[in-house]
Amino acid sequence: MFEKYPFEKLNELLEDIPHPKEIISLTIGEPQFETPSFIQKALCDNSKYLNKYPKTAGEEVLKEAQRNFVKRRFQVELKKDQLLPTFGTRELLFNFPLFLRPKKMAFPNPFYQIYEGAAIAAGSEINYLPLIKKNDFKPKLTQLDGDEDLIILNSPNNPTASVMSLDELSEWVEYALSKDIVILSDECYSEIYFDKKPPSILEACIRVGNRDFKNVLAVNSISKRSSAPGLRSGFIAGDSEILKKYLQFRTYVGCASPLPLQFAAKVAWEDDIHVEVFREKYKKNFEIAKEILGVKIPQATFYIWLEVGDDIEFTKEAYRRGVKVMPGRFMGRGGIGEGYVRVALVYDEDKTKRALKILKELL
Repeated sequence: MFEKYPFEKLNELLEDIPHPKEIISLTIGEPQFETPSFIQKALCDNSKYLNKYPKTAGEEVLKEAQRNFVKRRFQVELKKDQLLPTFGTRELLFNFPLFLRPKKMAFPNPFYQIYEGAAIAAGSEINYLPLIKKNDFKPKLTQLDGDEDLIILNSPNNPTASVMSLDELSEWVEYALSKDIVILSDECYSEIYFDKKPPSILEACIRVGNRDFKNVLAVNSISKRSSAPGLRSGFIAGDSEILKKYLQFRTYVGCASPLPLQFAAKVAWEDDIHVEVFREKYKKNFEIAKEILGVKIPQATFYIWLEVGDDIEFTKEAYRRGVKVMPGRFMGRGGIGEGYVRVALVYDEDKTKRALKILKELL
């Protein structure tokens, strides 16, 4: 059976708690900044294509823009059959395990709940890989049972904000090759960084000589990068043999992106200047968080994995004072995540400052 989604659990927890009229919600990873006007214009200019069915494989102009993004950002040159555009990344993170049908999956714990839902739907056994302070909130090869068919990695990580190094990613690639298993790397927060750029598992493949990306796939999205989650533009890139079969599977899924969205996404993937503007906004929010809460600025993401003691009571009291946060235990299993809350710094400076001052009072 599927678990209730974290937000459903949170709503039930807070249902009868008195609260101010204005609530600042720091629970969801949805950017609250306006989508850049040039992207909105491209969407409007291409609305005439609503009268056409989109191809499952996507338009070549979008695929080229995404491959060029990978080349600019990670210095990895992809062939045409090594990338597929997707309708965001949530759908592919759910349906890729359905396509692959692994007997056993492993993924970090705490986690984005789609991973677990996909494993349940695919009938897979699950190995939850604990992310705790002792391992710097990073999964370790020693946590594996050795019989997994599919491993999902998530770096930069939601919710802990940890980032795996190129050396660490290289070890996972070598493991996948040695065991002949598949690794799917969720890299949707790769562009929300502040100093050092987070690496991609595709770079790790090149580093260890796996130039065909055998058994390895990377996932990325425009949602956080361009403050455009409504465009539903993502991609999966890597092993062309797997992608060829996955594309055939996707023709039955029926999740092709509408053409106006594809053309708008194309111009967003092509431009890096607007992304730097958003990075500066998030960096400023973390500087505010460092000043008010005394937390370290992470390498990437817009999350604080805040240690609070009793995450349930902290969440209730924060809500009474007008701030909504996500209890860590709702994002983990087996007690992992207890004692933490996830705080998403997705608002402007003023609202962020007001919310963090309330959290400071509780700490």
